[in-house]
Amino acid sequence: MTTFAELGLPATLVDSLAAQGVTAPFPIQVATLPHTLAGRDVLGRGRTGSGKTYGFVLPVLARLAEGPTRRKPGRPRALILAPTRELATQIEASILPLAKPLGLRTTTIFGGVSANPQITKLRDGVDIVVACPGRLADHMRSGHVKLDAVEITVLDEADHMADLGFLPEVRRIMDQTPSRGQRMLFSATLDNGVDVLVKRFMTDPITHSVDSAQSPVSTMEHHVLHLEETHRLPVLVDLTAAPGRTLVFTRTKSRAKALTRKLVASGVPAVELHGNLGQNARTRNLEAFSSGAAKTLVATDIAARGIHVDDVRLVIHADPPVEHKAYLHRSGRTARAGASGTVVTLMTDAQVRDVRDLTRKAGIKPTTTQLGPGHPLLAELAPGERSFTASPKRPPVDNRPKKVTASGAAPGSGRGRRGTGAPKENRGGQRSRANGQGFREESRAAGPEKSGGRRSGAASGGARRSGAAAAASGGSRRSGAPAASGGSARSGAPAAANRRSGSGGVAAFSSGTRAGGRRGR
Repeated sequence: MTTFAELGLPATLVDSLAAQGVTAPFPIQVATLPHTLAGRDVLGRGRTGSGKTYGFVLPVLARLAEGPTRRKPGRPRALILAPTRELATQIEASILPLAKPLGLRTTTIFGGVSANPQITKLRDGVDIVVACPGRLADHMRSGHVKLDAVEITVLDEADHMADLGFLPEVRRIMDQTPSRGQRMLFSATLDNGVDVLVKRFMTDPITHSVDSAQSPVSTMEHHVLHLEETHRLPVLVDLTAAPGRTLVFTRTKSRAKALTRKLVASGVPAVELHGNLGQNARTRNLEAFSSGAAKTLVATDIAARGIHVDDVRLVIHADPPVEHKAYLHRSGRTARAGASGTVVTLMTDAQVRDVRDLTRKAGIKPTTTQLGPGHPLLAELAPGERSFTASPKRPPVDNRPKKVTASGAAPGSGRGRRGTGAPKENRGGQRSRANGQGFREESRAAGPEKSGGRRSGAASGGARRSGAAAAASGGSRRSGAPAASGGSARSGAPAAANRRSGSGGVAAFSSGTRAGGRRGR
């Protein structure tokens, strides 16, 4: 078996990889590392989960560490472009433990968060910038970053950037990098204009194709469950209540939000991920899913590319995707790096023809079963004892007479004369400026990364009028249904969690708001 050391990787990086539990390279790394370490332009094609990230991260770190130049303020030495914020964050997470022993600095640049910390890091000097095109272009126009010192440029998920309409911006960014620098492009496919980038910016590239997007994954099982529309939710609840992590895909952001609420109301700890959430909420929900605080993530196609969470045992297409490529990328969140996994597509009578065409184009031959709630196959697809969280209980009602102030209002109610009520901070209806700026919708289905755009309706990215985590648990704000933390969103009853700390459990994660928060006015 080939080792990283035999491929030419420096001993420091080999030791750092071993500390991360990575001892053997994947096929795409074996194929590309000898060329990338030598400074050649490389075009790597491989399906999601094939190990492309280390395929470019390792040569970038090795070559920068051995290079004679040193970092300068506002002039990074390597640039990695990624289509989404989540992917950029995960690439940086792969880099950080390896870069520290080498004395290299890295930072991420993307929209949806304040630009000031990014500007500060650029000014202090970084070796590697992992960026999404929109915000990077903003910093370039404002003069906070220049790309004339970039020695290595990497385009990751280039076909996805093309799908999201980023190619014009990518071309403008690439034009600012030195033509003599090394360039690497990694992609699952080479269509949608990716070939234009190859011809324009790459010099005599070495091409390696390992496991294309259409290659079947032997450790992945595919099932289609033919059911009635009224059985969709009970079947989903049954599957997601089993042990292990489950990733559920919907076609729209509103469907993701609504389905998350229904699952939480049914006792399944679930969080949501879609373009209507602000960056803080997206990061928090992903962390909840990764840590196991929520074992189910309901997402749009924003999570179909680049999102890696260990041990996702089950992917469910609650809404079958429109394109076969989306099916393959969604399904690729499980059975990664040699692990096994199961993919389930829910299909109603009206979707039979579409699903048949979808799986045929994807090169998949699924097992189709007509079933309803309680069918034995559900226990085979998601084995293990079903578990549910306890439903929140309504707090006891205080019927004692309340003192009345001179203004005719109960103390602390804030309904007295002007200037005598509660302080006005935290008005729920105000636009949030917690991040210094808002964020733009990332695409119709889910998400490209762009800076600027509309302001987020809540500091954490939740819906503007979502006043408490009651929404996540299926409770009604007007009817006084209990919030997930145990408080009533209408009456302002105290929540079980500390409001000031903002810890409201899984329901607070999924709503993107702080548990016990005031209802927006």
